[in-house]
Amino acid sequence: MTVGARVGIIGSAGRMGQALADAITAAGHDVSGGIDQGGDPLALAQASDVLVDFSAPAALEFNLDAAIHAGIPIVVGTTGLAERHHWLVDAAAVSVPVLQTGNTSLGVTLLAHLVREAATRLGEDWDIEIVETHHRMKVDAPSGTALLLGEAAAAGRGVRLAEERVAGRDGVTGARLAGTIGFAALRGGTVAGDHTVHFLADNERIALSHLAENRAIFARGAVRAAQWLIGKEPGRYSMPEVLGL
Repeated sequence: MTVGARVGIIGSAGRMGQALADAITAAGHDVSGGIDQGGDPLALAQASDVLVDFSAPAALEFNLDAAIHAGIPIVVGTTGLAERHHWLVDAAAVSVPVLQTGNTSLGVTLLAHLVREAATRLGEDWDIEIVETHHRMKVDAPSGTALLLGEAAAAGRGVRLAEERVAGRDGVTGARLAGTIGFAALRGGTVAGDHTVHFLADNERIALSHLAENRAIFARGAVRAAQWLIGKEPGRYSMPEVLGL
């Protein structure tokens, strides 16, 4: 993305939207505009070289349609997506470049790479548990980042996360089943996002962690992704590709 590229922000009034505006300007680009609920994504897309979406799952279809009609790339950082939303992303990627991720942090992207490597090399006698902490206002759990890390672990083992995922243990749950991937979510305070993937075996443990101190890291990563995405062929892309992993 050349200096002065026009970046449109979907979800501009939120905390991420404000951080994005600062990151776009700091990188030498222009904020072409911003919209929120009730705004016109097509008008924003037509005034932009790339869109960055941190809004809500319910708005994703309209935002993807806007990118398609304007013929521009879109970075989707919205979390809480269901299977239907991924179908929509796949469909949009036939026409325009789409980068969808549960976390735009470059550090988390590298962490996911390390998690996959560890899961590939360690056997099923190593249990995998993912613990995440976020601010009290977060509405979805597990976080998109925790699921991204879970997918990385599952890919390393050659299994589907949907079949091995265990979340929300409560009461008499019985012994832990071998090969499962556990999730725990903590909420409170103003935590931007902490994630730890635990690999636990008999008499030894490995913990791989990422601690987010400020939302600016997600904004900087999103701008990096938008910069990388401009000029790409239509398709579905990911943050590891931005880092060449």
